[in-house]
Amino acid sequence: MTLVLRARDVHKTYRTDPPVPVLTGVDLELRAGERVAVVGRSGSGKSTFLNIVGLLDTPTSGQVELLGQDTGALSAHARDRLRAGTLGFVFQEHHVLGHRTVAENLEIAASISGTPRARRPALVSAALARVGLTGRQQALGRLLSGGEKQRLVLADEPTGSLDPQNAENVLALFDEQAAAGVAVLVITHDDRIAAWADRTVRLRAGRLEKGVRW
Repeated sequence: MTLVLRARDVHKTYRTDPPVPVLTGVDLELRAGERVAVVGRSGSGKSTFLNIVGLLDTPTSGQVELLGQDTGALSAHARDRLRAGTLGFVFQEHHVLGHRTVAENLEIAASISGTPRARRPALVSAALARVGLTGRQQALGRLLSGGEKQRLVLADEPTGSLDPQNAENVLALFDEQAAAGVAVLVITHDDRIAAWADRTVRLRAGRLEKGVRW
């Protein structure tokens, strides 16, 4: 299978006084179609690692490759283009524009990813139908429940505010993506996701422990 992500000896230290090391030599490879869960206590560096491999942050040292490209060697513009064209996010926080409608939030995401304007309405309708939000196109983002917002964005702890049925729906969506060859990396405290994943790794003291049994 195609290697999608390779993280090599990734370190991250926050330059406070004194400096705070968060990641201390993380290695991980992720191939197309794999579903990998990263578990660990709060403050173990899970979200920091996700931000680094998602090109939202940079490591203090080490290398992150996406689809064979060394992301550390790319310009800021090239990193933005790679992120927009390659990565989807489901954030722990609800990154929804409260003053825009549900449909407008989705169309903004589609425009960022380069979807032609003429195709966006059909994609928005299909996406809302898939997650049970048909009829909510004109609702304002600030009026959506926490769970509804979370299903509109591509996140860390994706099932954190969802009831069991909608959590299953999210996992089914991830299964569809994996079946289509998309690699899925999930940061979680949810036992269901850890059991569902093909592989589970644990972050402890800034390092990944592989072969975790759940």
